[in-house]
Amino acid sequence: MTLRKNFLYYTILSVFIVFNANAGEELSIGMDAPNFKLTDQDNIERSLEDYKGKWLVLYFYPKDDTPGCTTEACNFRDNMEIINKLNTSVIGVSVDSNESHKKFSEKYSLPFPILADTNGEVAKKYDSFGSFVGFKFASRHTFIINPSGKIHKIYKKVSPSKHAQEIIEELKKHI
Repeated sequence: MTLRKNFLYYTILSVFIVFNANAGEELSIGMDAPNFKLTDQDNIERSLEDYKGKWLVLYFYPKDDTPGCTTEACNFRDNMEIINKLNTSVIGVSVDSNESHKKFSEKYSLPFPILADTNGEVAKKYDSFGSFVGFKFASRHTFIINPSGKIHKIYKKVSPSKHAQEIIEELKKHI
């Protein structure tokens, strides 16, 4: 192989390995949602147990204050009244720090917790962790968790501008 083909081959192989490093038992509908215990933008510890008896939208996103992540968060914010009426809580999770989350939350008046998963452990449990060339991030995935703590729905392809409405429509079918 030429040098250029070698480089391309190893680059593609590296990306495949990085994104599939956590391939194991994949989460599926009906499974117990993996537990978590992280602090939010106000340094309040949150866990899955805190949401027993309610529906929970647990959404992972790559980075605070970036275009897609801001659109997604603001759409959840703008629909919180409807979401709350559906006995549902929303939690955002990324690998950013509590300080970053605090600024992001205040800048956009986000009325829900954003958890700091700085080491990516919770994102890994939810098959939502990625890294590329030393940059770690949470993939844009969402999980609807039912009041019993079971995974009700998994979204691996998310359109930030339409996602809140998609979640609301799904919740209305089951509540």
